[in-house]
Amino acid sequence: MAQTGTKVLTAHVPLPLAERVDQMAERLERSRGWIMKQALSAWIEQEEMREHLTREALADVDARHVIDHRAVQAWADSLGTEDSLPVPR
Repeated sequence: MAQTGTKVLTAHVPLPLAERVDQMAERLERSRGWIMKQALSAWIEQEEMREHLTREALADVDARHVIDHRAVQAWADSLGTEDSLPVPR
């Protein structure tokens, strides 16, 4: 991520969470700001991936690329038995 400048963001967090951030900063010998930047970056990346996967799944549904629920349930029920079914496609 190219950094051309910075902007201060303010958030109220519960004291126990703030204390955990401070503990992590001390343990890693990093600043509180560094910890917050890492956490926020990871969360943004996770949410962007979640949105991408959701859009991908919805496109599959629109294209009727789905597996029948009964087939999935039968497969799941067969797991751990002597007659396990193959993964439905």
